[in-house]
Amino acid sequence: MSAASRAPLRPTNWTSSRRVALTSAGAAVAALLVSACSSGGVSGGGGDTNFIMGKNGISTVAKDKRHPAPDLSGKTIDDKQLAVSSFKGKVVVLNVWGSWCAPCRAEAPNFEKVHNDLKSKGVQFVGLNVADPQVNNARAFEKEFGVTYPSLYDPSSKLMLRFGKGTLNPQAIPSTLVLDRDGKIAARSLAALSEEKLRSMITPVLAEK
Repeated sequence: MSAASRAPLRPTNWTSSRRVALTSAGAAVAALLVSACSSGGVSGGGGDTNFIMGKNGISTVAKDKRHPAPDLSGKTIDDKQLAVSSFKGKVVVLNVWGSWCAPCRAEAPNFEKVHNDLKSKGVQFVGLNVADPQVNNARAFEKEFGVTYPSLYDPSSKLMLRFGKGTLNPQAIPSTLVLDRDGKIAARSLAALSEEKLRSMITPVLAEK
């Protein structure tokens, strides 16, 4: 059974998702992504995925089977320029979130705590804020939860939609990806993460040589 049939609320393919996300304004995009939220998926969408879905809901890829993350660059919610590729050489934790997303609010304190614990060990957290038509909403979210790492501002979700089929692409809000030191996608979760689960995603990748 395909991932699409297991999760009927998720767009059946990325072409459909791309069309909706790029032609709908704020609330409509948010509604689409909320519908994809929390049901979780096991497939990156078509092709030879090469990844394994763990019992904890976290998908991982062997080091020699990973795909590079797409170009993720642009302005942050603080109106600064940022390119995720500039962190090559570090383990990057990429969290896709929206200020309107209840699971995102639940996991935000966990992300900030782990970020503070691991930033001196070569781990860089980056947020990808999607479908927030008003940047002030995203800024208020970060202020409320004390988020100190940067977030790219992606109100049309175009950066989220750059991930290709057959990769560990973000299919829900929230989604979390761990990129290895070469900028390749090593792990993915499609649900809100506890501190323990978040650490369990990062630790094996950080231990790689």
